[in-house]
Amino acid sequence: MLTRIQSALRDAIRADAERVGPFLVRFDAHSDNPFMNYAVPDDGAPPTPADVDALVTAFRARSRTPRLEYLRPSPPVDAVLAAAGFTVDQLLPVMVVDELTTPPPRAGLTLEAVTSDEDLLAVSVVQNTAFGVGGTAGDEDVARQRSLLRDNGVIVLARWDGEPAGAGAYTAPGHGLSQVAGIAVLPSFRQRGIASAVCADLTARVFDSGCTPFLETEPDDKVTRLYGPLGYRTIGESASITLKSA
Repeated sequence: MLTRIQSALRDAIRADAERVGPFLVRFDAHSDNPFMNYAVPDDGAPPTPADVDALVTAFRARSRTPRLEYLRPSPPVDAVLAAAGFTVDQLLPVMVVDELTTPPPRAGLTLEAVTSDEDLLAVSVVQNTAFGVGGTAGDEDVARQRSLLRDNGVIVLARWDGEPAGAGAYTAPGHGLSQVAGIAVLPSFRQRGIASAVCADLTARVFDSGCTPFLETEPDDKVTRLYGPLGYRTIGESASITLKSA
């Protein structure tokens, strides 16, 4: 399963990625946020020190922080990156679900798959605020959301009594899998079960599409508090690895 997930993660960025040796690299033209700029190594092709040097050069040429995301265990990749000075920022639990346990409905909460610019802007405001990127959004954010839709992903907006309150998405299907991601709730609407409802809605949509859902999450209590009750279980770790500036 982890091999399939790694392939799906790589394919999810392939359309917008550049190849640098044995890496696919996603560079965001509008943001230097490290989480929007990262490389994914190929399977079965351990990088050489020269490959890593070329990767670092490509990031530096675009004023981006060299960063990779990939699933562990991967000892050959780990070793060459460590030798080049990369360090682990986070090890994120990777979770899958075999059968969804649907949470009870919440009065006042509605969930809708959205496509209009107005709704995509609302989704972006929710996510930017919740993730600490800022409380505003603009055309570049909408374009990023629309790119996900063009690739056959789905974006869901949660409203509480008609007000945008939460959001999330799932990525384009690949290898029989879709990633549930970007689950966010505005601070003023937290502790109302919105994140659970958004995740459950997206999970059900992935199952309805004939795929298996998976997700990556922070290594905190969301593993047991949010995702566990829905039926998700941990099967491995995703490494976020960065080369810090000297």
